[in-house]
Amino acid sequence: MFHEVLLMLLALLILLWIAGSSIKVVREYERRVVFRWGRLAGLRGPGLVVIIPLIDRTVLVDLRTLAIDVPKQRIVTKDNVSVEVDAVVYYRAVEPMKAIVQVQDFQVATNLLAQTTLRDVLGQVDMDQLLSHREEMNHKIQALLDAATDPWGIKVSAVTIRDVSLPESMVRAMARQAEAERERRSRIILAEGEAQAAQRMLEAAQIYEGSAGAMHLRELQNLEEIAREKNLIIVTPRQMASAGETAAIAAAVVKKTAP
Repeated sequence: MFHEVLLMLLALLILLWIAGSSIKVVREYERRVVFRWGRLAGLRGPGLVVIIPLIDRTVLVDLRTLAIDVPKQRIVTKDNVSVEVDAVVYYRAVEPMKAIVQVQDFQVATNLLAQTTLRDVLGQVDMDQLLSHREEMNHKIQALLDAATDPWGIKVSAVTIRDVSLPESMVRAMARQAEAERERRSRIILAEGEAQAAQRMLEAAQIYEGSAGAMHLRELQNLEEIAREKNLIIVTPRQMASAGETAAIAAAVVKKTAP
């Protein structure tokens, strides 16, 4: 009797183990690639999936977009400048069976391919192009990676160059270059201002030359400004031949400067 109960418990445990091993729950963003006797048997999921224990082997594949943090790569640009560049690659498995069958580990393979592609592409451009056309470099690397991983069932959706580290000597040289450029622009702006002012003064001189009355009024205005500033120096224009005018101006100045 005891042996029969023990056998029944053992059989129940075996049945429970078989049931637990044969029923899998696959989430919406996952798929299970099934191999039966070592041969590809198809794709399962999402939901409840029934497999045959000891016969079927499954590999779970995540269909969500994954991100690879590409470590810093030392790159020598086309103009022989050594820089360190790191990037982020976004990809996802669009064909899970290819991702398992065509490559041993698609995550590791994609990571290594991203590193080599990053070095190859950035090594063909100048440093100035790398710094000023980063978006163009991103698209070029993404296109090359996407074409290389397509046979694996992998879709590379984006590549972002995150940081470009320059040597300290290059940073100082670029700072001096930027300062020199700012100084050049400042001098150009000042020279343009001087040229415009000279042009306006030339136009004003031509107007005064053609009208003696306008010139005379301008001289009187200057004397009024001198008086307003309480300046005791009286300037007598050469056109003023009349002593009366000079006396009148002197009286106005004395009146302005009086406390």
